[in-house]
Amino acid sequence: MLTQTIGALGSGANAFALANQLPNNVYAIVAGGVLSAVLVPQIVRASVAEDGGQRFINRLVTIGIAAFLVAAVIATLAAPLLVQLYTVPADGAGDRGFTPDEIALAVAFAYWCLPQVLFYALFTLFGEVLNARGVFGPSTWAPALNNVVAIGGMIAFGLLFEADVADATAWTPAMIAVLGGTATLGVASQAFVLVLFWRRAGLRYRPDFRWRGAGLGATGRAAGWVFAMIIVMQIGGVVQTRVASEAATDDTASLMVMRTAWLLFMLPHSVIVVSLVTAYLTRMSAHARDGDRESVRVDTTEAVRITGLFMILATVGLIAVAVPFGRIFDAAAVDQIAVVLIAFVIGLVPFSVYFVMMRVFYALDDTRTVFWVQVAYTVVFIAAALPCMLLPTSLIAPAVALVTSGASFFQMIVGGLALRRRLGSLDAALITRRMAQFLLAGAASLLIGLVIGWSLGTFADTGLARDTVGGAAVSIALIGVPMVAVYVGALLAMRVPDATGALALIRGRLGP
Repeated sequence: MLTQTIGALGSGANAFALANQLPNNVYAIVAGGVLSAVLVPQIVRASVAEDGGQRFINRLVTIGIAAFLVAAVIATLAAPLLVQLYTVPADGAGDRGFTPDEIALAVAFAYWCLPQVLFYALFTLFGEVLNARGVFGPSTWAPALNNVVAIGGMIAFGLLFEADVADATAWTPAMIAVLGGTATLGVASQAFVLVLFWRRAGLRYRPDFRWRGAGLGATGRAAGWVFAMIIVMQIGGVVQTRVASEAATDDTASLMVMRTAWLLFMLPHSVIVVSLVTAYLTRMSAHARDGDRESVRVDTTEAVRITGLFMILATVGLIAVAVPFGRIFDAAAVDQIAVVLIAFVIGLVPFSVYFVMMRVFYALDDTRTVFWVQVAYTVVFIAAALPCMLLPTSLIAPAVALVTSGASFFQMIVGGLALRRRLGSLDAALITRRMAQFLLAGAASLLIGLVIGWSLGTFADTGLARDTVGGAAVSIALIGVPMVAVYVGALLAMRVPDATGALALIRGRLGP
């Protein structure tokens, strides 16, 4: 919907993509990884107190709201500095980088978008409290409310304004306010709707500013390494964005194309892996608290196998439907979006598997190892990404996406070796055998998908998959449904027991 409104190429698209990404980056530094890593294990440990952890939660939420509000205000005031940090100014020829007008537009968007830092942090804080108390459903569907609000803003934008959004000088303050303001309103809505479900978790929040003696010291110590990890991660993010901004011209893939492809990449990971692993994290944290390392190991191997099962299907599926997805987002950037998406999705399985490993370390209260694995990943990524700036602008975004995938494989291997040192054998033989079965089923599914896609015009200049948005949507269904059927059929034919276990987990995760 966003790319239909402002496109995937050009000044307006790249400026908004940069500005709307800034709150995610700042939130990640301020709270993102810290909350995800620390809260569930600490709340599970606090639950053995006489009040079931109520006092700990009240004090934690109070200090969180205060800290996040201050961080959001500081980030918003620093909008010009943040935009400069993440962009490469245009060169003398004007065919690379952000022009002064584009930088000014990005700063204007950033003032509207950066308050999202507060609401992203509150969403994670409220959601992790619910997760730790065994209420998983609201965190899963709350982002849908964000999408509804944001889509409403885009529809209003399309009805109210008819300017050339590809021209940075054509944007008025009202246009910027409608697009940026509704984006922030959507994030706020997904955060505050979670409060409605606290009673279901047996909680009643009361502000509590008596932070001394609340047991937050252990939380702070665990968060220290995670905070350092996020700083290292953001260094890699700055490099990625600056390299990609080199290609910020009117007709080549740059920030908006990469953002669009990344959102598609993250869709199966967020909907399936994050949801499933959240439930595992609560269980593994309880096992770790009780000193039951064997149960942690069993949960880990099971989570890795189920992640591989779903993400291999998602990988081959996204490869097969990359072109029609590109057509849905922007008719002028079909192939650019498809190529960058495929380059990203090659790394989907290792990205998701390492996500599982990282949560295991969090359950074990070992945030130090996660930091050093992130350092190794960032060094490899930066070393491979910087030379991409020397490529022709048309190749920079796909190359950066491919480098990201390669670094994800490296990170998964390093993380797996480190985790084996903590837990001992992870039943590598069983995991390898299952992954081979998933890959075999995925290969058969991909072959079917590519053949159907070829018949629909994905490899041609015209066809059902390329000509219209409706045709592209139909093509995704015509390609996707048979692929899922072939994949599931192949797994059943090979009698893979993880298939039925995965379905049971999904049903349990979507429940109240």
